[in-house]
Amino acid sequence: MELKAKGSTSIKALLVEDIEVCRLVLSTILLRLHCEVTLAMNGKEAVDLFLEGKKFDIVLFDKNMPIMTGPEAIVKIRAMGETDVKMVGVSADDHAMEAFMSVGADLFVPKPMRMEALGPIIQEVINKKKNDMV
Repeated sequence: MELKAKGSTSIKALLVEDIEVCRLVLSTILLRLHCEVTLAMNGKEAVDLFLEGKKFDIVLFDKNMPIMTGPEAIVKIRAMGETDVKMVGVSADDHAMEAFMSVGADLFVPKPMRMEALGPIIQEVINKKKNDMV
């Protein structure tokens, strides 16, 4: 499912989260930050989107999901040569940071995610995208 904010920054965000309430909260924050948001329920759905040729500027992964975890999906997506997309692990799990960073995530942000934490990350992606266009 794709969601678009008014005045979109053209930042394409993929949110990979199996819990509906967390999807709602995180997608609302991303929309408020003017991102185009695509939702996936697990890591396999995220990998499939990349296999279909979809491109994203940033991907936020939950850690523990059915079918395929966030860290497992990062390994598969990085193996496809997707090195430019910013991969962010998001979890309330105490050991999640190590699990994400050891497989190639760019960042880890603990839950509950706040706009104050995500705003600077999105701004960094916007700045990188602008610099790449020059």
